[in-house]
Amino acid sequence: MNPIYNSIIGLYSFGAGVAAMRSAKIKKMIEGQMVAVETLREKLAPGDRPIWFHAASLGEFEQGRPMIERLRREHPACKIVLSFFSPSGYEVRKNYDKVDAVVYLPFDKKKEVDKFLDVLNPSIAIFIKYEIWPNYLEALYNRDIPAYLISAIFRRSQIYFKSYGTMMRNVLKLFKHIFVQDEDSEKLLSGIDINNVTIAGDTRFDRVTDVMKSTVDIPGMTQFNKGRGADLIFGSSWAEDEQHYIEWLNNNLSATFIIAPHEFDDERLKKLRDSITGNVVYLSQYEKMFRNDGQPSRSSDPALIRGIIVDSFGKLSSLYRFARVAYIGGGFGVGIHNINEAAVYGIPIVFGPKFAKFKEARDLVKRGGAFACQNKADVQANLSRLTLDESARNEAGKIAGDYIKENIGATDQIFPKIFK
Repeated sequence: MNPIYNSIIGLYSFGAGVAAMRSAKIKKMIEGQMVAVETLREKLAPGDRPIWFHAASLGEFEQGRPMIERLRREHPACKIVLSFFSPSGYEVRKNYDKVDAVVYLPFDKKKEVDKFLDVLNPSIAIFIKYEIWPNYLEALYNRDIPAYLISAIFRRSQIYFKSYGTMMRNVLKLFKHIFVQDEDSEKLLSGIDINNVTIAGDTRFDRVTDVMKSTVDIPGMTQFNKGRGADLIFGSSWAEDEQHYIEWLNNNLSATFIIAPHEFDDERLKKLRDSITGNVVYLSQYEKMFRNDGQPSRSSDPALIRGIIVDSFGKLSSLYRFARVAYIGGGFGVGIHNINEAAVYGIPIVFGPKFAKFKEARDLVKRGGAFACQNKADVQANLSRLTLDESARNEAGKIAGDYIKENIGATDQIFPKIFK
Protein backbone atom coordinates (compact mmCIF):
# COMPACT_ATOMS: atom_id res chain seq x y z
CA MET A 1 0.00 0.00 0.00
CA ASN A 2 1.02 3.61 -0.54
CA PRO A 3 3.85 4.56 1.90
CA ILE A 4 2.28 7.96 2.49
CA TYR A 5 -0.96 6.30 3.61
CA ASN A 6 0.99 3.92 5.85
CA SER A 7 2.74 6.89 7.45
CA ILE A 8 -0.58 8.63 8.03
CA ILE A 9 -2.21 5.59 9.61
CA GLY A 10 0.89 5.12 11.78
CA LEU A 11 0.61 8.70 13.04
CA TYR A 12 -3.12 8.22 13.58
CA SER A 13 -2.45 5.11 15.65
CA PHE A 14 0.21 6.93 17.70
CA GLY A 15 -2.12 9.89 18.25
CA ALA A 16 -4.88 7.58 19.45
CA GLY A 17 -2.46 6.02 21.93
CA VAL A 18 -1.64 9.45 23.33
CA ALA A 19 -5.31 10.45 23.43
CA ALA A 20 -6.13 7.25 25.33
CA MET A 21 -4.30 8.67 28.34
CA ARG A 22 -7.00 11.36 28.60
CA SER A 23 -10.05 9.64 27.08
CA ALA A 24 -11.71 6.58 28.62
CA LYS A 25 -13.52 5.95 25.33
CA ILE A 26 -10.32 5.82 23.26
CA LYS A 27 -8.60 3.80 25.96
CA LYS A 28 -11.33 1.14 25.66
CA MET A 29 -10.79 1.04 21.91
CA ILE A 30 -7.01 0.59 22.21
CA GLU A 31 -7.37 -2.10 24.87
CA GLY A 32 -10.01 -3.85 22.77
CA GLN A 33 -7.79 -3.86 19.70
CA MET A 34 -4.99 -5.43 21.72
CA VAL A 35 -7.11 -8.49 22.61
CA ALA A 36 -8.99 -8.81 19.30
CA VAL A 37 -6.76 -11.56 17.88
CA GLU A 38 -6.82 -13.54 21.14
CA THR A 39 -10.62 -13.28 21.24
CA LEU A 40 -10.81 -14.72 17.73
CA ARG A 41 -8.57 -17.62 18.76
CA GLU A 42 -10.92 -18.37 21.64
CA LYS A 43 -14.12 -18.13 19.62
CA LEU A 44 -13.07 -19.82 16.37
CA ALA A 45 -11.83 -23.33 15.73
CA PRO A 46 -8.94 -24.12 13.36
CA GLY A 47 -10.30 -24.42 9.86
CA ASP A 48 -13.30 -22.16 10.45
CA ARG A 49 -13.97 -19.79 7.54
CA PRO A 50 -16.40 -17.27 9.03
CA ILE A 51 -18.38 -14.58 7.27
CA TRP A 52 -16.90 -11.30 8.47
CA PHE A 53 -19.00 -8.15 8.84
CA HIS A 54 -17.32 -4.87 9.71
CA ALA A 55 -19.10 -1.71 10.89
CA ALA A 56 -17.61 1.58 12.02
CA SER A 57 -20.13 2.12 14.79
CA LEU A 58 -23.69 1.49 15.92
CA GLY A 59 -25.41 3.18 12.98
CA GLU A 60 -23.53 1.11 10.42
CA PHE A 61 -24.18 -2.02 12.45
CA GLU A 62 -27.92 -1.38 12.13
CA GLN A 63 -27.43 -1.33 8.36
CA GLY A 64 -25.64 -4.66 8.42
CA ARG A 65 -27.94 -6.25 10.97
CA PRO A 66 -30.67 -7.38 8.53
CA MET A 67 -27.99 -9.22 6.53
CA ILE A 68 -26.48 -10.81 9.64
CA GLU A 69 -29.80 -11.99 11.03
CA ARG A 70 -31.00 -13.37 7.71
CA LEU A 71 -27.70 -15.22 7.33
CA ARG A 72 -28.13 -16.68 10.80
CA ARG A 73 -31.69 -17.80 10.02
CA GLU A 74 -30.95 -19.34 6.62
CA HIS A 75 -27.48 -20.75 7.39
CA PRO A 76 -27.47 -21.41 11.15
CA ALA A 77 -24.31 -23.51 11.05
CA CYS A 78 -22.07 -20.87 9.49
CA LYS A 79 -19.71 -18.86 11.69
CA ILE A 80 -20.15 -15.08 11.75
CA VAL A 81 -17.72 -12.50 13.13
CA LEU A 82 -18.61 -8.86 13.69
CA SER A 83 -16.01 -6.13 14.16
CA PHE A 84 -16.32 -2.49 15.16
CA PHE A 85 -13.93 0.41 15.00
CA SER A 86 -15.74 2.68 17.47
CA PRO A 87 -16.43 1.99 21.16
CA SER A 88 -19.95 3.40 20.74
CA GLY A 89 -20.68 0.38 18.56
CA TYR A 90 -18.64 -2.29 20.31
CA GLU A 91 -19.61 -1.45 23.87
CA VAL A 92 -23.33 -1.61 23.06
CA ARG A 93 -23.20 -4.76 20.90
CA LYS A 94 -20.32 -6.76 22.38
CA ASN A 95 -22.79 -9.42 23.56
CA TYR A 96 -24.81 -9.56 20.34
CA ASP A 97 -26.07 -13.14 20.20
CA LYS A 98 -26.51 -13.54 16.44
CA VAL A 99 -22.75 -13.79 15.81
CA ASP A 100 -19.98 -16.03 17.10
CA ALA A 101 -17.56 -13.26 18.01
CA VAL A 102 -17.58 -9.47 18.39
CA VAL A 103 -14.20 -7.69 18.33
CA TYR A 104 -12.57 -4.35 17.79
CA LEU A 105 -10.84 -3.92 14.44
CA PRO A 106 -7.11 -3.23 14.89
CA PHE A 107 -5.66 -0.19 13.14
CA ASP A 108 -5.09 -0.53 9.39
CA LYS A 109 -1.33 -1.15 9.72
CA LYS A 110 0.08 -3.93 7.60
CA LYS A 111 1.46 -6.04 10.46
CA GLU A 112 -1.73 -5.71 12.45
CA VAL A 113 -3.82 -6.51 9.36
CA ASP A 114 -1.88 -9.69 8.58
CA LYS A 115 -2.02 -10.88 12.18
CA PHE A 116 -5.78 -10.26 12.35
CA LEU A 117 -6.56 -11.95 9.02
CA ASP A 118 -4.27 -14.92 9.71
CA VAL A 119 -6.49 -15.86 12.64
CA LEU A 120 -9.84 -14.70 11.28
CA ASN A 121 -9.35 -16.26 7.82
CA PRO A 122 -12.79 -15.22 6.54
CA SER A 123 -14.47 -16.76 3.53
CA ILE A 124 -16.23 -13.47 2.73
CA ALA A 125 -15.76 -9.92 4.07
CA ILE A 126 -18.62 -7.42 4.13
CA PHE A 127 -17.91 -3.77 4.87
CA ILE A 128 -20.77 -1.40 5.63
CA LYS A 129 -21.34 2.06 4.12
CA TYR A 130 -18.12 4.06 4.68
CA GLU A 131 -15.69 1.54 6.11
CA ILE A 132 -12.94 1.41 3.49
CA TRP A 133 -9.54 0.44 4.91
CA PRO A 134 -6.85 0.13 2.19
CA ASN A 135 -4.49 -2.34 3.86
CA TYR A 136 -7.31 -4.67 4.89
CA LEU A 137 -8.81 -4.61 1.41
CA GLU A 138 -5.45 -5.19 -0.29
CA ALA A 139 -4.69 -8.11 2.03
CA LEU A 140 -8.12 -9.66 1.39
CA TYR A 141 -7.64 -9.26 -2.36
CA ASN A 142 -4.18 -10.88 -2.23
CA ARG A 143 -5.61 -13.78 -0.22
CA ASP A 144 -8.41 -14.26 -2.80
CA ILE A 145 -11.09 -13.47 -0.22
CA PRO A 146 -14.03 -11.59 -1.81
CA ALA A 147 -14.90 -8.27 -0.17
CA TYR A 148 -18.21 -6.46 -0.59
CA LEU A 149 -19.35 -2.96 0.31
CA ILE A 150 -23.06 -2.64 1.16
CA SER A 151 -25.41 0.32 1.68
CA ALA A 152 -22.69 2.59 0.35
CA ILE A 153 -23.30 6.17 -0.64
CA PHE A 154 -20.87 8.42 -2.46
CA ARG A 155 -20.62 12.21 -2.87
CA ARG A 156 -18.59 14.20 -5.36
CA SER A 157 -16.74 15.91 -2.50
CA GLN A 158 -15.09 12.64 -1.42
CA ILE A 159 -11.44 11.91 -2.12
CA TYR A 160 -12.25 9.16 -4.66
CA PHE A 161 -13.40 11.81 -7.14
CA LYS A 162 -10.55 14.29 -6.66
CA SER A 163 -7.49 14.62 -8.89
CA TYR A 164 -5.29 13.50 -5.97
CA GLY A 165 -7.48 10.50 -5.11
CA THR A 166 -5.85 7.89 -7.36
CA MET A 167 -4.82 5.61 -4.50
CA MET A 168 -8.28 5.55 -2.95
CA ARG A 169 -9.91 4.99 -6.36
CA ASN A 170 -7.72 1.94 -6.78
CA VAL A 171 -8.78 0.73 -3.33
CA LEU A 172 -12.43 0.76 -4.42
CA LYS A 173 -11.48 -1.54 -7.28
CA LEU A 174 -10.47 -4.19 -4.74
CA PHE A 175 -14.11 -4.83 -3.85
CA LYS A 176 -15.71 -7.74 -5.66
CA HIS A 177 -18.97 -5.78 -5.74
CA ILE A 178 -20.34 -2.53 -4.35
CA PHE A 179 -24.02 -2.13 -3.45
CA VAL A 180 -24.97 1.56 -3.39
CA GLN A 181 -28.00 3.37 -2.07
CA ASP A 182 -28.80 5.59 -5.04
CA GLU A 183 -28.31 6.35 -8.72
CA ASP A 184 -26.04 9.35 -8.03
CA SER A 185 -23.54 7.04 -6.32
CA GLU A 186 -23.61 4.62 -9.25
CA LYS A 187 -22.95 7.46 -11.70
CA LEU A 188 -20.03 8.78 -9.64
CA LEU A 189 -18.42 5.33 -9.55
CA SER A 190 -19.02 4.79 -13.25
CA GLY A 191 -17.19 8.07 -13.87
CA ILE A 192 -14.03 6.62 -12.32
CA ASP A 193 -14.37 3.32 -14.18
CA ILE A 194 -15.88 1.27 -11.36
CA ASN A 195 -18.79 -0.68 -12.79
CA ASN A 196 -19.18 -3.68 -10.49
CA VAL A 197 -22.00 -1.75 -8.84
CA THR A 198 -25.67 -2.41 -8.05
CA ILE A 199 -28.23 0.13 -6.86
CA ALA A 200 -29.87 -1.74 -3.97
CA GLY A 201 -30.98 0.94 -1.52
CA ASP A 202 -30.29 1.15 2.19
CA THR A 203 -30.66 -1.93 4.41
CA ARG A 204 -31.50 0.34 7.35
CA PHE A 205 -35.04 0.63 6.02
CA ASP A 206 -35.41 -3.13 6.40
CA ARG A 207 -33.97 -2.99 9.90
CA VAL A 208 -36.27 -0.29 11.25
CA THR A 209 -39.27 -2.14 9.84
CA ASP A 210 -38.14 -5.28 11.69
CA VAL A 211 -37.72 -3.22 14.87
CA MET A 212 -41.21 -1.78 14.54
CA LYS A 213 -42.64 -5.30 14.33
CA SER A 214 -40.71 -6.53 17.39
CA THR A 215 -40.53 -3.58 19.76
CA VAL A 216 -39.29 -4.02 23.32
CA ASP A 217 -41.97 -3.67 25.99
CA ILE A 218 -41.22 -0.75 28.31
CA PRO A 219 -43.20 -0.67 31.58
CA GLY A 220 -45.52 2.29 31.98
CA MET A 221 -45.02 3.87 28.57
CA THR A 222 -48.57 3.19 27.40
CA GLN A 223 -49.77 5.21 30.42
CA PHE A 224 -47.33 8.11 29.95
CA ASN A 225 -49.09 11.46 29.76
CA LYS A 226 -52.41 9.74 30.63
CA GLY A 227 -52.06 7.41 27.69
CA ARG A 228 -51.46 10.16 25.13
CA GLY A 229 -47.73 9.50 24.84
CA ALA A 230 -44.98 12.10 24.70
CA ASP A 231 -45.42 15.26 22.66
CA LEU A 232 -41.74 15.05 21.76
CA ILE A 233 -38.88 12.60 21.80
CA PHE A 234 -35.29 13.77 21.52
CA GLY A 235 -33.29 10.82 20.20
CA SER A 236 -29.49 10.51 20.28
CA SER A 237 -29.27 13.92 21.89
CA TRP A 238 -25.93 15.69 22.35
CA ALA A 239 -25.18 18.70 24.55
CA GLU A 240 -25.03 20.84 21.40
CA ASP A 241 -28.60 19.83 20.59
CA GLU A 242 -29.80 20.55 24.10
CA GLN A 243 -28.53 24.11 23.85
CA HIS A 244 -31.10 24.56 21.07
CA TYR A 245 -34.19 22.96 22.62
CA ILE A 246 -33.98 23.07 26.45
CA GLU A 247 -35.04 26.71 26.50
CA TRP A 248 -38.14 25.78 24.48
CA LEU A 249 -39.02 22.99 26.93
CA ASN A 250 -38.69 25.41 29.85
CA ASN A 251 -40.94 27.93 28.12
CA ASN A 252 -43.57 25.33 27.18
CA LEU A 253 -44.30 23.61 30.45
CA SER A 254 -47.31 21.71 29.13
CA ALA A 255 -45.14 19.79 26.64
CA THR A 256 -44.33 16.22 27.66
CA PHE A 257 -41.14 14.62 26.41
CA ILE A 258 -38.59 11.82 26.39
CA ILE A 259 -34.86 12.55 26.02
CA ALA A 260 -32.41 9.80 25.07
CA PRO A 261 -28.82 11.12 25.28
CA HIS A 262 -26.45 9.63 22.71
CA GLU A 263 -23.80 9.01 25.37
CA PHE A 264 -24.01 9.59 29.09
CA ASP A 265 -22.64 9.08 32.55
CA ASP A 266 -24.13 9.96 35.94
CA GLU A 267 -22.83 13.52 35.84
CA ARG A 268 -24.22 14.22 32.38
CA LEU A 269 -27.62 12.76 33.26
CA LYS A 270 -27.88 14.83 36.44
CA LYS A 271 -26.84 18.03 34.67
CA LEU A 272 -29.44 17.41 31.97
CA ARG A 273 -32.24 16.70 34.45
CA ASP A 274 -31.38 19.75 36.54
CA SER A 275 -31.53 22.01 33.47
CA ILE A 276 -35.21 21.27 32.81
CA THR A 277 -38.17 22.76 34.66
CA GLY A 278 -40.81 20.39 35.98
CA ASN A 279 -40.98 16.83 37.27
CA VAL A 280 -38.40 14.94 35.21
CA VAL A 281 -37.28 11.39 36.07
CA TYR A 282 -34.94 8.79 34.65
CA LEU A 283 -36.52 5.94 32.71
CA SER A 284 -35.28 3.43 35.30
CA GLN A 285 -37.15 5.38 38.01
CA TYR A 286 -40.29 5.65 35.90
CA GLU A 287 -40.39 1.91 35.19
CA LYS A 288 -40.29 1.17 38.93
CA MET A 289 -43.55 3.09 39.39
CA PHE A 290 -45.42 0.19 37.76
CA ARG A 291 -46.26 -3.28 39.03
CA ASN A 292 -45.81 -6.47 37.03
CA ASP A 293 -49.38 -6.17 35.75
CA GLY A 294 -48.55 -2.80 34.18
CA GLN A 295 -50.57 -0.74 36.64
CA PRO A 296 -49.00 2.04 38.74
CA SER A 297 -48.19 1.19 42.33
CA ARG A 298 -50.14 2.89 45.11
CA SER A 299 -47.17 4.97 46.21
CA SER A 300 -46.60 6.62 42.82
CA ASP A 301 -48.48 8.89 40.47
CA PRO A 302 -47.03 8.76 36.92
CA ALA A 303 -49.51 11.45 35.86
CA LEU A 304 -47.29 13.97 37.64
CA ILE A 305 -44.32 13.14 35.42
CA ARG A 306 -43.61 15.69 32.73
CA GLY A 307 -40.47 14.25 31.18
CA ILE A 308 -38.36 11.10 31.07
CA ILE A 309 -34.60 10.89 30.51
CA VAL A 310 -33.43 7.53 29.18
CA ASP A 311 -30.56 6.19 31.30
CA SER A 312 -29.94 2.87 29.54
CA PHE A 313 -28.98 1.77 26.04
CA GLY A 314 -31.00 -0.27 23.56
CA LYS A 315 -34.47 1.22 24.13
CA LEU A 316 -34.57 4.29 21.92
CA SER A 317 -35.84 2.56 18.78
CA SER A 318 -38.80 1.18 20.76
CA LEU A 319 -39.53 4.51 22.45
CA TYR A 320 -40.16 6.42 19.23
CA ARG A 321 -43.61 4.84 18.95
CA PHE A 322 -44.71 6.71 22.09
CA ALA A 323 -44.14 10.20 20.63
CA ARG A 324 -45.83 12.56 18.19
CA VAL A 325 -42.72 14.45 17.01
CA ALA A 326 -39.06 13.39 16.94
CA TYR A 327 -35.99 15.56 17.21
CA ILE A 328 -32.90 13.62 16.08
CA GLY A 329 -29.59 14.68 17.60
CA GLY A 330 -26.15 15.21 16.10
CA GLY A 331 -27.11 17.85 13.56
CA PHE A 332 -25.37 20.62 15.49
CA GLY A 333 -22.25 18.47 15.90
CA VAL A 334 -20.76 15.62 13.88
CA GLY A 335 -23.92 14.87 11.87
CA ILE A 336 -27.40 13.52 12.50
CA HIS A 337 -28.10 10.03 13.79
CA ASN A 338 -30.58 7.47 12.49
CA ILE A 339 -33.82 9.22 11.46
CA ASN A 340 -35.43 6.09 10.01
CA GLU A 341 -36.03 4.62 13.47
CA ALA A 342 -38.45 7.49 14.13
CA ALA A 343 -39.86 7.96 10.62
CA VAL A 344 -41.06 4.34 10.48
CA TYR A 345 -43.72 5.27 13.07
CA GLY A 346 -45.12 7.98 10.82
CA ILE A 347 -44.02 10.97 12.88
CA PRO A 348 -42.33 14.16 11.61
CA ILE A 349 -38.60 14.65 12.15
CA VAL A 350 -36.62 17.73 13.23
CA PHE A 351 -32.82 18.00 13.22
CA GLY A 352 -29.88 20.38 12.93
CA PRO A 353 -28.03 21.61 9.82
CA LYS A 354 -25.49 18.78 9.40
CA PHE A 355 -27.53 16.25 7.44
CA ALA A 356 -26.21 16.49 3.86
CA LYS A 357 -24.38 13.15 4.04
CA PHE A 358 -27.62 11.26 4.60
CA LYS A 359 -29.80 10.56 1.58
CA GLU A 360 -32.89 9.77 3.64
CA ALA A 361 -32.61 13.12 5.43
CA ARG A 362 -32.22 15.04 2.16
CA ASP A 363 -35.17 13.17 0.66
CA LEU A 364 -37.46 13.78 3.62
CA VAL A 365 -36.59 17.47 3.86
CA LYS A 366 -37.39 17.81 0.16
CA ARG A 367 -40.72 15.98 0.57
CA GLY A 368 -41.76 17.77 3.75
CA GLY A 369 -41.52 14.87 6.20
CA ALA A 370 -38.47 16.32 7.99
CA PHE A 371 -37.35 19.82 8.92
CA ALA A 372 -33.74 20.99 9.03
CA CYS A 373 -32.92 23.80 11.46
CA GLN A 374 -30.03 26.25 11.15
CA ASN A 375 -30.23 27.76 14.64
CA LYS A 376 -32.14 27.87 17.93
CA ALA A 377 -34.92 30.02 16.46
CA ASP A 378 -35.53 27.43 13.73
CA VAL A 379 -35.64 24.60 16.27
CA GLN A 380 -38.10 26.40 18.50
CA ALA A 381 -40.33 27.44 15.60
CA ASN A 382 -40.55 23.88 14.27
CA LEU A 383 -41.18 22.37 17.70
CA SER A 384 -43.98 24.87 18.32
CA ARG A 385 -45.61 24.36 14.93
CA LEU A 386 -45.50 20.57 14.98
CA THR A 387 -46.74 20.19 18.54
CA LEU A 388 -49.57 22.73 18.16
CA ASP A 389 -50.72 22.21 14.57
CA GLU A 390 -52.22 18.71 14.38
CA SER A 391 -52.90 18.94 10.64
CA ALA A 392 -49.30 19.91 9.80
CA ARG A 393 -47.99 17.20 12.15
CA ASN A 394 -50.12 14.47 10.63
CA GLU A 395 -49.27 15.48 7.07
CA ALA A 396 -45.52 15.48 7.72
CA GLY A 397 -45.75 12.23 9.65
CA LYS A 398 -47.56 10.48 6.83
CA ILE A 399 -44.88 11.60 4.37
CA ALA A 400 -42.18 10.19 6.66
CA GLY A 401 -43.96 6.85 7.14
CA ASP A 402 -44.73 6.44 3.44
CA TYR A 403 -41.10 7.15 2.56
CA ILE A 404 -39.93 4.25 4.74
CA LYS A 405 -42.45 1.86 3.15
CA GLU A 406 -41.28 2.84 -0.35
CA ASN A 407 -37.65 1.98 0.43
CA ILE A 408 -37.95 -1.44 2.03
CA GLY A 409 -36.24 -4.36 0.26
CA ALA A 410 -32.48 -3.68 0.02
CA THR A 411 -31.62 -6.88 1.90
CA ASP A 412 -33.63 -8.95 -0.58
CA GLN A 413 -31.53 -7.53 -3.40
CA ILE A 414 -28.12 -7.83 -1.76
CA PHE A 415 -28.35 -11.14 0.10
CA PRO A 416 -28.77 -13.55 -2.84
CA LYS A 417 -26.01 -11.85 -4.81
CA ILE A 418 -23.47 -12.37 -2.05
CA PHE A 419 -24.66 -15.72 -0.69
CA LYS A 420 -25.48 -17.53 -3.89
